[in-house]
Amino acid sequence: MIADIFTVAVKEIKELPYLRRDKSRTNLFTLIIFIGVFGIFLPLQTGKEWVTSPISLLYWAWLPFMLVGTTMVDAFAGERERHTLETLLASRLSDRAILFGKILAGVVYGLAMTFTCIFVGLVTVNVAFGRDGFLFFPAANALGILAVVLLISTLASGLGVLVSLRAGSVRQAQQTFTIAYFVLLIPLMIIPMLPATVMQPVLQFLMQTDFTTITIGAGLIVILLDVALIMAAMARFKRARLILD
Repeated sequence: MIADIFTVAVKEIKELPYLRRDKSRTNLFTLIIFIGVFGIFLPLQTGKEWVTSPISLLYWAWLPFMLVGTTMVDAFAGERERHTLETLLASRLSDRAILFGKILAGVVYGLAMTFTCIFVGLVTVNVAFGRDGFLFFPAANALGILAVVLLISTLASGLGVLVSLRAGSVRQAQQTFTIAYFVLLIPLMIIPMLPATVMQPVLQFLMQTDFTTITIGAGLIVILLDVALIMAAMARFKRARLILD
């Protein structure tokens, strides 16, 4: 089954934006703009803190979530619109090979795009601010970024595929994912509005807690969410139901 998973993943990656042969110039231009913003403009605006601040973990969590999620909603809904889903479902590939292959494609896409931006950003920061020596992430930050990008890419890919399984069209899938994204943002929007009497104990707790401990705790929560989404997608993926839809 592993070989089948990789077969589906390779097929899915070739059909991702920026790699499609149709409108290749437009896709390439979009890719250049994207890398220019996240790999050049933002590092120049942030300066040395781009590599030294642990807060950058939040930045690298948001980036793959948006990249992968908005792309993977096309996983099944797009196949349905292009009338290629029936061919895929009629193949000898097992249900899990198809599902896991598509999720893996999203994870690989998130890792590749995010680390491309990181590489370009490191070059940018060192050219602009590296007069006193080579600038790189502290070891703990580097490991944290690797873990965050991997876990968030899996989260976004699982969510995108699950949404795509339930949607009748790509537009509907995109709208559903956007709603889910804003639901996840609600806590971040509410926190600044909380009264000082509520926020003060929380801030005090965070300041007294080791940052590594907080990161590990958040990572465990994301792992649980990853597992839950994948299990939900497995339960939803029924070949007969998809053919009838």
